[in-house]
Amino acid sequence: MSSSDIFIGETIGTAILILLGGGVCAAVTLKASKARNAGWLAITFGWGFAVLTAVYTSAPLSGAHLNPAVTVALAIKDNDWSNVPTYLAGQLLGAMIGAALVWVAYYGQFHAHLTDKEIVGGPGAQATAAKAVEAQEKGAGPVLGIFSTGPEIRNVVQNLLTEIIGTVVLVLAILTQGLNNNGDGLGPIGALIVALVVVSIGLSLGGPTGYAINPARDLGPRIVHALLPLPNKGGSDWGYAWIPVVGPLIGAAIAAGIYNVAFA
Repeated sequence: MSSSDIFIGETIGTAILILLGGGVCAAVTLKASKARNAGWLAITFGWGFAVLTAVYTSAPLSGAHLNPAVTVALAIKDNDWSNVPTYLAGQLLGAMIGAALVWVAYYGQFHAHLTDKEIVGGPGAQATAAKAVEAQEKGAGPVLGIFSTGPEIRNVVQNLLTEIIGTVVLVLAILTQGLNNNGDGLGPIGALIVALVVVSIGLSLGGPTGYAINPARDLGPRIVHALLPLPNKGGSDWGYAWIPVVGPLIGAAIAAGIYNVAFA
């Protein structure tokens, strides 16, 4: 596949991934959304279907890595780093585009949510569960969770290990069951397997940190959150931002090492 195919495929695929994944987070979170308070099951299955749709769409062009952790793991497995920068560039750009499209789709809901005194505070506002969570997540604005992840308990070692563990599970499943015949991306059956694995990770391991397991999925939308003209949006929690980037990359390297030793 050519560099242009890789870049275009990863940009389109990652944009779809974040549009649908971030979209379910917006649907569950924002005021005046018909799906508000639908809960964690909606989020985990929404992200799983987002993976499925994005992979099937982009696989013919780029192999549908859609995740720097997958790209790095494949580079380690095959000892071929030549296309890694192209993959990473497409993934980051696509993630930013997807996050911006979530904002467009939920523009009115963002405004209603972020101008509600019960959400952002103000004269006459009452304490709410949303504000209590925000108080625990220092530096995180009230809608940051739509764009990127954050921990329920801030413990650097635990948060980092949680992201590493989740990514090891994801990448091992991809390397052992999800690859296409060329071994350079996801195949048709692999797309379904990986989507179900993502749902499983979300249900079982997503509680502590929100299961980024994908540096582009977290960093790109976090940048968009910082740039968007959202009223009362609060901070983008840059103090935490390195964990959902570094953790998945470490997890990818570990998974690739396990694969090369045990399966190759």
